[in-house]
Amino acid sequence: MNQSTTLARTIVRQIVEAGVTDVVISPGSRNAPLTMAFYAASERNLITLHTRIDERTAAFFALGVAKATGRPVPIVCTSGTAVANYHPAVLEASHSNVPLLVITADRPAELRRTGANQTTEQARIFGKAVRYFADVSGPAYPMELPFNSLQSGPVHINVQYPEPLSANDDSDWLAGISIKPPREFTRKLAGTFYTKSTRGVLVIGHDRGGLAVDEVAAFAEELAWPIISEDPLSFLSALSHASIFLTYQAITDELAPDTVVVIGRTTLSRSINRLIATARKSIVIDPRLMTVDTDRVADQKFAALPKVEVPLADSEYAQRWQKYSERTAKKISEMSQWSEALVAREIGRALPVGQTLFISSSRPIRDIEGFASARGGVETFANRGLAGIDGNISTALGIASARKETVAVLGDLSFLHDITGLIHDEAINLKIIVVNNNGGGIFSTLPHRGVSGFEAIFGTPHNLDLAKIAAAFGLATSVVNNGAELVTELSKPVNGLSLVVVNVPDRESNADHLKAIYDSVSSI
Repeated sequence: MNQSTTLARTIVRQIVEAGVTDVVISPGSRNAPLTMAFYAASERNLITLHTRIDERTAAFFALGVAKATGRPVPIVCTSGTAVANYHPAVLEASHSNVPLLVITADRPAELRRTGANQTTEQARIFGKAVRYFADVSGPAYPMELPFNSLQSGPVHINVQYPEPLSANDDSDWLAGISIKPPREFTRKLAGTFYTKSTRGVLVIGHDRGGLAVDEVAAFAEELAWPIISEDPLSFLSALSHASIFLTYQAITDELAPDTVVVIGRTTLSRSINRLIATARKSIVIDPRLMTVDTDRVADQKFAALPKVEVPLADSEYAQRWQKYSERTAKKISEMSQWSEALVAREIGRALPVGQTLFISSSRPIRDIEGFASARGGVETFANRGLAGIDGNISTALGIASARKETVAVLGDLSFLHDITGLIHDEAINLKIIVVNNNGGGIFSTLPHRGVSGFEAIFGTPHNLDLAKIAAAFGLATSVVNNGAELVTELSKPVNGLSLVVVNVPDRESNADHLKAIYDSVSSI
């Protein structure tokens, strides 16, 4: 048996024995030994094989699978530019501690810098974005260190394959497989959070620093402070619409906490970050303090949820928070103007218990934070590591491949940015809701609004019929133009891959509407 086949089979066998359930491959010649070995394992039902022709979408698809399953997901590509196309998803995985196992095929090292076709410096191409790197050659490679490193984020294995690349025997190399997942690191306990403060606030970032909803909810219950959650769909006890009523400075001043505890990162609203800045003492809880956020500043920092020793909270202070939340909720419940805010409100209301939701970056995730009421029973995902709009379709598809029914809410530019993610042949139940305002709507809500050349460089109108584009990919499509139609679409079961285009008023009108809502807070 040739060296390339032996090395590929050795690696794949170890991956299967480690309990990995999914692998995402892209076609290529240099990675043929690996893809053929993974195919053989899939034929034995030892692993599920996903094929994506585009390495960028392949990596984001794998990112979604890893998020949904909590297990490492290998991605396998050929040499050259294929490797570079993994980089955006690797960065997102790095800033989210997602276990993405990047396996790139390479020419033998002696061909580097010689003018050999499809040969570049793939070694350490991802720099500090990976937790472990190895440049592998020879007939065997032990995977113990890579699997240990995957427990805190992505890993890159660059594998040199000399020709011949095809197997020259059909031995039963998968016989006797014994699945034994790698041992997890034994970590020190996070310690104890102690304070005398009775006027504290708990702020939960959208991704919770990768911590599970149940354990964060238990911590919040023990703390018994007012809760602000960037994800209102996961925490029923959170205060609804905090990012809205805190836009009024007088309310922020009145509610300024003595101590604030932040779980994860707060990346969505200036109003929330302004509140955090008013606190005399700040506490951060985030596993990424040990990996990518090592310089983060706080009075106390924990890499895991600590034990809690706090006095009884100030009930009058908590009641003031509740008062502003309820008054804002009343205003939002009375909204009737067709707008992006109303879309977010209705999505939050209509999603059935047990539903899985992926929310894209930019305006959709901020609108749901602000206008959806706090509730439970919805499993939510988002790419908040670097908060990019790239790869959102593919990430949602990866998540949906591991769930029964999934809904994704995307902006129109996020949809267009990852349009090749729609190329697939798997049985996946995903309904994509695209909020279409014909361009980069978030910029109309930022200080850039009104600058010279705004439409050309920030608004970027695409003037495309998104339903026709989706139909060209073979998707079932529908178009929504009002709240009643949206509620009807949300009530339908998720069956296969489909698209709902939600046409909303133009970006400038939406910005004016948001400003009017924020201004009205002063009267509550």
